[in-house]
Amino acid sequence: MTPIRRRPILAALALAVSAAALPSLAHAGLRSGMVFTSSNDAAGNELLVYARSPEGGLMMTAHVPTAGLGSGAGLGSQGAVTLSRDGRHVFVVNAQSNTVSTFALDGDEPRLVSTVDSGGLHPISVSEHGGLVYVLNDGGEDNVAGFRNRHGMLSPVAGSVRGLSAAGGVGPAQVGFTTDGDAIVVTEKATAKLTSYRVNLDGSLRATPVITASPGLTPFGFAFNSRNRLVVSEAQGGGVGASTVSSYRFDNHAPEMPVVVSAAVPDTQSAACWVAITPNGRWAYVTNAGSSSVSRYRIAPDGGITLAEAAAGMTGEGSSPADVATSADGRNLYVRNGRTYTLSSFAIKADGSLAERPVTTGLPTTAVGIAAN
Repeated sequence: MTPIRRRPILAALALAVSAAALPSLAHAGLRSGMVFTSSNDAAGNELLVYARSPEGGLMMTAHVPTAGLGSGAGLGSQGAVTLSRDGRHVFVVNAQSNTVSTFALDGDEPRLVSTVDSGGLHPISVSEHGGLVYVLNDGGEDNVAGFRNRHGMLSPVAGSVRGLSAAGGVGPAQVGFTTDGDAIVVTEKATAKLTSYRVNLDGSLRATPVITASPGLTPFGFAFNSRNRLVVSEAQGGGVGASTVSSYRFDNHAPEMPVVVSAAVPDTQSAACWVAITPNGRWAYVTNAGSSSVSRYRIAPDGGITLAEAAAGMTGEGSSPADVATSADGRNLYVRNGRTYTLSSFAIKADGSLAERPVTTGLPTTAVGIAAN
C-alpha cells in the first residue's frame, strides 16, 4: 500500500513560513530537526511530521496514513509514537485496530513499511532497543508483546507475550527499555506499581516479572538517562499541587530490579504525567497536565533527583500539557498540549532552564504521542 503524501510546500504556505526557509529544511531530511506525533483519528490514523523553522517554532511538512485506526480519544500513556535508537524508523500505535505501524525515515517523507498485530488489545505505548520492539497493550488482560524489526518489518518474538502485575485493570501507562536493553519496565497507574522483565538473549522475556511498589501514587511516564537511571512521574491521583517524581537505578547483577534512589520528590504542581531527559542525562522535564507547566529536575550521577524549578516553562492556561520530548542535540524541548491542540517549543539553555519559542497551532483534537530528533 502506498501512503498518501502531502507536499512540504503546502504545509509551509498554510503556516505562512517563508519559502526561503524550505531548502535548508528539506536538506536536513527526516533524521534531524523533526518532531513526530500521530492524529489518533478513529477514521484513519496518521503520522504527523513537523520541522523546525528558523524562528524556532514548528511547521507541518507531512501527514501519512498508518493503515490503522486510532482511538479518537486520549490514551493515558507515554510512548504512542517512538523513534528507533538508530533514528532509522518511527513506530506508531493504532489503538482501535490493535496494530502498530513502522515507518522508514530514509527519504524526504516517511515511508510506511509495515502495520502488524500488536500482540494484544488496544496498544498504547511502544519502545525499541537494538532492533527489538516491545508494545504495551492495555485492553483485555493487559500485556506486553515483543517483535524483531528487520528493515521496518516487525515479526513476533516467541516467548515475548507477558502479563503485568495482575490480569487486567492495572492501568498501564508506558513500556520502555533500560538504557542497556537488558530489561523492560512498565508503569501501572491503577496499582501504583512498576512491572519489570529481564530480556533474554533471543529477545524473549523471563517468565517471572519483578513487581516494585511505586513511592508515589499513579506512576505514569518515565525516561532513562545514559547512566541507566530511571525517572518516573507520579500524578498522585491528580491532586492539586500533589505531584511527585521518583528515580531508580538498575544494577548489573539484577538488570530488571529497580532500586529507589529518590522517593516521591514533590514538584508542587498538579497531574505530573510525562517525562523527558536531555541527552547529557543531567536534566529531567516533567509536564504537569493539571497546572499547565513543565517542571525541571536535576539528575545526579547516582540517579538522585532534586527539583530545580517547579515551573520552568508554561504552556498556556488550560493547555493541559502532555507528551514531551527533547531533540537529539539537547537544545530543544517540545510539548504536545492536550486541550489547546498545540505544540509548545522551548530552547534548552546551557544551565537547563527553558526559553519559550513560538507555539504551533492546528493539531488534531485527537492527537497523541511525540518524538523528536
